[in-house]
Formats: sequence, structure tokens, C-alpha cells
Amino acid sequence: MTVCSANTCAPSGARVVLVSPYELGRQPFNLAQPAAWFARERIAAACVDLSQQQLDAATFADAEYVAIYLGMHTATRIAAAALPKIRALAPRARIAAFGLYAPVNAAWLKGLGVEAIFGGESEPDLVAWVRSGAAPGGSVVRRDKIEFLLPERRGLPELGRYAKLILADGTQNTTGFTEASRGCKHLCRHCPVVPVYEGRFRIVPAETVIADIAQQVEAGAQHISFGDPDFLNGPTHALKVAEALHARFPDLSWDATIKVEHLLNHADLLPRLKACGLLFVVSAVESVDDAILDRLAKGHTRADFERALAHCRALGIAVAPTFVPFTPWTTLTGYRDLLATLLKLRLVEAVPPVQLAIRLLVPQGSHLLHLPDFAARVGAFDEAMLGYPWQADDPRVDALQRDVMAWVMDAEKAGLPRAEVFAGVWARTHAALGEAPPPLDPAQFGEPIPHHSEPWYCCAEPTETQLTGF
Repeated sequence: MTVCSANTCAPSGARVVLVSPYELGRQPFNLAQPAAWFARERIAAACVDLSQQQLDAATFADAEYVAIYLGMHTATRIAAAALPKIRALAPRARIAAFGLYAPVNAAWLKGLGVEAIFGGESEPDLVAWVRSGAAPGGSVVRRDKIEFLLPERRGLPELGRYAKLILADGTQNTTGFTEASRGCKHLCRHCPVVPVYEGRFRIVPAETVIADIAQQVEAGAQHISFGDPDFLNGPTHALKVAEALHARFPDLSWDATIKVEHLLNHADLLPRLKACGLLFVVSAVESVDDAILDRLAKGHTRADFERALAHCRALGIAVAPTFVPFTPWTTLTGYRDLLATLLKLRLVEAVPPVQLAIRLLVPQGSHLLHLPDFAARVGAFDEAMLGYPWQADDPRVDALQRDVMAWVMDAEKAGLPRAEVFAGVWARTHAALGEAPPPLDPAQFGEPIPHHSEPWYCCAEPTETQLTGF
């Protein structure tokens, strides 16, 4: 284990340990950025990524402060399991949590012995906490502009250990991960970004983004994945980053997450982004039911999604849609329609099977609770699941979700191809409806598209595989 100081990587002896429980199979930008802040202050800080590393006694031996990054629900659940061991390894260390899921779960975290809670642009507050030795009285959520430094990645596991880009022909490329912005200007009701950023977003200077990409290319990256909640929140900035990336690394491909709404409103930018190496787009479609989309405040309709998909395909940009198919408003016929739509649009090969099993998560602070009829139907907050429980109106829907999730997890362990997994979901759905499943035409499955070796999860309860990984 090494600890990065201002100019070098030195042996263990860290005063601060930064911990990432999970970040979608990527080398965590949100450890590397605070690590750079501590390095500038000449405060010895070590990084531990629990998706790749075990909790090691030597790393924590001299720790006075431990800061755990909670960027998503899954990471928070893993952190709950890790905290007792961290406390045992560093009994004198003071513990903080930062990231989207820290402030919304502040009371619960404090009950677990976390003394300091930071949200938003947390780096200055983490440094101040260590410098002063004093915990703030309540949660600190910073939304103002901060200075973004070149991320300090030398204390993290090497890029080759993280999720790979898998091309349509099966070729695997080492993938880097960076962020060109934080936050989001949209207010989708189910999104975990909204309670913390409240419609604001902050850009990382283009020169800092490119410098970060450069150090990852030097470390072996052949493709870059942008982790921005939405790459086109600031279209001028996004284009500037894309053109600078292509000018510096003309053979480097990249992907980004972009809303359906932005794919349509900024359709004129897509050919330029494609020319700069954009390989595919992840888009949080969530549903093909317009009534559900309206409740989620997604800002698009089913027809909008189909138009955006057609436009991207015409440009040669692959689209990887993500879904939250099981919601309180989902019906069996509605779920069957989702599967039929994937066939109609030839998207079976473009959708990771787990996306067909995800159940809507309702965490603390969710703007879904602003809907009176929804707030009235959820149960009391459940600390075990870190969410508000709900049930579908039709119990068969909840049973199907459990059946589909079990099938998808078993199929994933067995390494079954997406088409075969989809066929199993198709059969189970029709069985739930008491119908014989119509035969499937493989011509409707579509062609494989580039994708990451670890599926993309968001706004959902974690899978058993994710929780047991730690």
C-alpha cells in the first residue's frame, strides 16, 4: 500500500484514509479528487477501494481520520457492513461520510458512529475537518464553486483491475473514468442527485479534465467513460472537453450519460461529438409508459425516446438505455409492453439483463415523496434497506420482480448471453399473465453494442451480487 504526498508516493503511514465502497466498477474519481486536495496540503492520505481491495490493518494503523465516499445507495449499504471492521482496525480514528448519500442519511450514519457529514463539493470541508480537528455541528452541503485539482490516482488500484469496455466483436479495452461536471440542472423525482444539488451543476475546467485523461492514457486507458450525471448539462463545456480530448488523443473513444431530452434538444451537437470519438451513450430512459415517466418527471415521452434512438443510430452512435422497470405503478401488461418494445426497437442486445429486474428505490430525501398520493402509499423508512418500502397494486408484479431478479442473477453467474436471459424473462412474464409466450424472432434482438463489463446501476435497490462482493 502506498500513500501519496504532494510530490511522491510514500510507504504507509497515512493520517487520513479515504474509502470508496463501490463506484460502478470504475477507478473512483471521487477518491482521487480529495486525495489531490490532501496532497496539496501535505497531509498523508491513503485510498482504499473496497471493490478491489480488502480492509487491511496496515493501511489503518496510523489513521486519525477516515472519510467514506457514499456516492450511491449500493456504496452506502456496503459501508454499513464495513464500518464495524474499520472501527476495529482504527479505533481512535474519527470518521466522516461524504457524497450524495451522506447528507440524506445523516441521522442513520451518526447512529453508526460517523461524526462528520459532507455533501456536494466536499473537498474543502474534508480538509478543514482534518486541519481543525473539529466536526461540524450538522451536515455540511456545499454547492458553491470550488477549485478542481488534477486527481491524485497513484494510490488507487491500477486501471486494468477495473471494468473493461467490451466492443461488439468481443475485444476488451482498458477503461479510464473521469468527470467533466458534478450535479445536474434537472429535477427528476427519483434521482439521488436532486436532494443534494437542487438543480445546480458545477463544471470541472476542461484543462483539468484533459490532464486527468492524459494520466490515465499513460496508465493504459484505451477508452474513457465520463461519469457526469448528464454530459450535456453544459453543452458548450461538453463540446470544449470533447474537442480538446480528440485533439490530444485522436484515437481515444469515450462514452457519456445523456438525457433523452438533451439528445433531442442538442441533436445538432451529436455529429460533432461523434467526430470527437463518442462511441455510445447511456441514457436513463427508465420507462416506456408515459404516465410513469410523468410521475418521475423525466422530461421525455416514449415517442421522444424512439426519436432520439433513431437519430443516434443514423449517426452511428450506439444507445444503451437504462430502466427502472418495477415501480408502484407498473402492471404486468405494462412490463410485457416494455419487453415487446425492446424487441420492436431491436434493443435486446443493448440492455444489460439486470436492467429488466431493477426495482425503484425511494431513499431519504427523494422528491417522489413530494407526490401526495405516493407519500401516502409508502411504508415507514426502513433502515435495513435504507429506503421507503412500497408494494405494487398487483402482488403478481412484486412476485415477478423477485422471479426476474433471481433468474438474472443466476444467469449472470452462469455467463449466459443476453438473448438467452431475455428469453427467460419473456417466458416468466407471460407465465405471470397466464399466457403462452409468443415465439421470439432473433432478428428482433438487434446487434451487440459496445458496453462495460460491469452493468450500470442507478436509483435502484442493490443486487445480492453487489452486496456480497464486499
